[in-house]
Amino acid sequence: MERDSGYCRAMKPPSHPAGFAPALVAEALDATLALRVGHVPVLGISGLQGTGKSTLAAQVAASAAARGLRAATVSIDDFYLPRPERQALARDVHPLLATRGPPGTHDLALALRTLDALRAGEAIALPRFDKLADERLPQAQWPRSDARADLVVFEGWFLGTPAEDEAALDEPVNVLERDEDSGGEWRRWCNRTLARDYPALWARIDTLWFLQPPGFEVVPQWRWQQEQGLRQASPGRTGMNRAQVERFVQFYERISRQALRTLPAIAGRVIALDARRQPLPAALPR
Repeated sequence: MERDSGYCRAMKPPSHPAGFAPALVAEALDATLALRVGHVPVLGISGLQGTGKSTLAAQVAASAAARGLRAATVSIDDFYLPRPERQALARDVHPLLATRGPPGTHDLALALRTLDALRAGEAIALPRFDKLADERLPQAQWPRSDARADLVVFEGWFLGTPAEDEAALDEPVNVLERDEDSGGEWRRWCNRTLARDYPALWARIDTLWFLQPPGFEVVPQWRWQQEQGLRQASPGRTGMNRAQVERFVQFYERISRQALRTLPAIAGRVIALDARRQPLPAALPR
């Protein structure tokens, strides 16, 4: 697994086949640096699985470095609860909570401490999560941001997404919910957690960009491509097979669809993507 310095991170392989246009990367960097917020500004990059969030985050960080600036990068994936804590939730609340991803499977106290320290320009160790091992890396392996960053890039698959109305939870959205959450306890618990606990984290984001896919139907294939990239980046290690990926994305489907419904009106910048993950012409800088 690749280690990083805490700035231009390369924890995940690029999920966008060609990267984003330099003009779009420059726009994201310039818009964030132009904020007058009284602290290190935070660019949030939200988008469903495989849309290229980590790719854009790395490009923004690299563009900042080319200007002699520092960009600290973190992902909401870095804040997943360790496996023993998720297993405790599975035992005490619902079995589906053993699987990382949905609201309630993140260490929000750690996320808030990390974002607050970065916004204040403090030196801090940045958590990292090993997806193939499904476990947080030991703290001794976390990279450090030892100097004040000029901006923070925070990426994640549902950043900024609000909770659904309770009535929307009555009907399952997929086979997983139908067969393994027939009473709706899991999805209602996740939704309540999203409503109660995550707005404080979203409030740390100063400007939010949303990478908008054409629909949820592209996500299983894009997530499978991402899984293959993870394997290629870590030879000799095993991950999920295709059937496991198909099941895995169902854990994300409900809130992904909520993100598609709500984030275009919430985000400060929406980048609409086609089925090849290329920005549509209307989304590019003029």
